Amino acid sequence: MFYQFYEMNHAALQPARAYADAVRMFYSNPLNPASKTPWGRSIAAAAELFERTTRRYGKPAFDLPQTTVDGNVVAVTEKVVWSRPFCNLLHFERDLPAARRADPKLLVVAPMSGHYATLLRGTVEALMPHADVYITDWADARMVPVSDGKFDLDDYIDYVIEMLHALGPDTHVMGVCQPSVPVLAAAAIMEARGDRFAPATMTLMGGPIDTRRNPTAVNLLAEEKGTDWFRDNVVMQVPWPAPGFSRDVYPGFLQLSGFMGMNLDRHIIAHKDFFMHLVKNDGDGAEKHRDFYDEYLAVMDLTAEFYLQTVEAVFVKHALPKGEMTHRGVPVDPAAIRNVALLTVEGENDDISGLGQTEAAHDLCVNIPASMRQHYMQPKVGHYGVFNGSRFRAEIAPRIVDFINRHGKEHRARPKPRLVRSAKA
Repeated sequence: MFYQFYEMNHAALQPARAYADAVRMFYSNPLNPASKTPWGRSIAAAAELFERTTRRYGKPAFDLPQTTVDGNVVAVTEKVVWSRPFCNLLHFERDLPAARRADPKLLVVAPMSGHYATLLRGTVEALMPHADVYITDWADARMVPVSDGKFDLDDYIDYVIEMLHALGPDTHVMGVCQPSVPVLAAAAIMEARGDRFAPATMTLMGGPIDTRRNPTAVNLLAEEKGTDWFRDNVVMQVPWPAPGFSRDVYPGFLQLSGFMGMNLDRHIIAHKDFFMHLVKNDGDGAEKHRDFYDEYLAVMDLTAEFYLQTVEAVFVKHALPKGEMTHRGVPVDPAAIRNVALLTVEGENDDISGLGQTEAAHDLCVNIPASMRQHYMQPKVGHYGVFNGSRFRAEIAPRIVDFINRHGKEHRARPKPRLVRSAKA
């Protein structure tokens, strides 16, 4: 009933939000003399702050219409090239000359952890000048009808394998945060099958490969509570009239509440500063706040079966590092990976995936030659800075591009297995 209560409160506040928006427009209208006074701007600021903190934020757009390649600005077209009920694969197709040498294909597997794939807008933007970028656009579970079936961690791994098949050989894959585990599992399964569509390189960034190392507050909470606690306390049914009515989900607003609670003082200060920016008529400062929170507060629901299986396998049982993880009943063996170059990236101040958790992938993939491995720890960044921001653009992205280009050439030169099995073989 908690989800229904949340929806009821949101609906009940709709008239107040509409009134607040009208007040904001009245007191910020340049034809109103009060809009030039601190008093008028304070009223408009309070009204906007109320409206923004009580609204539901829709899915943002990537809005990446162009990029720069070889020093030239080129148009970018966003296309859906593969689709399933719980995910679309987006291609950022660049308008390049037909005779130009093709850039490496890069599949970016976005986290399915409450935020939309647009959280990686900056990641995609930084990589587009150097690679042919594709990204997983996961669906909000509340928008997927129950008739479309369930979606769990096994399905997630199947999706990754199917997308690599759709993109063809010599594709590079990048798992950002949560997808690090299913991406590593998918690579291991494909290599064990002798699948010629296994990725050329695998980049894992800030992911929970082994949460026993340097555990964070998030890791400790999951291990302390156990899967049954999460099943009893955070799994809810989607209320009517959403398309996913009666589907069991982990609601996005609960995930957002957890993230906000971890740094509540920082968010309170940010909103206080936003109010003062508006009162002082500091448009740039206010716009930066809007841009960040329009993205941060836009959340999606996760299917209950995916969420609970992930909690159980990754955070409670540590199945992958213990060698106990299975996919469709078949053991997942990272030692099967021999031909996929591995790059791991961590942030010094990451409070979601602690230092060493992603690097643990190197200890599991024992048969990848040393010449095909690389680990990088970025100083002075937290979890978000691992895949976004100025240090990502200046220091992390160039390393990823160099790694992909260097090992991509070596991968193309190696003979491919003749055996090709289906993703569900």
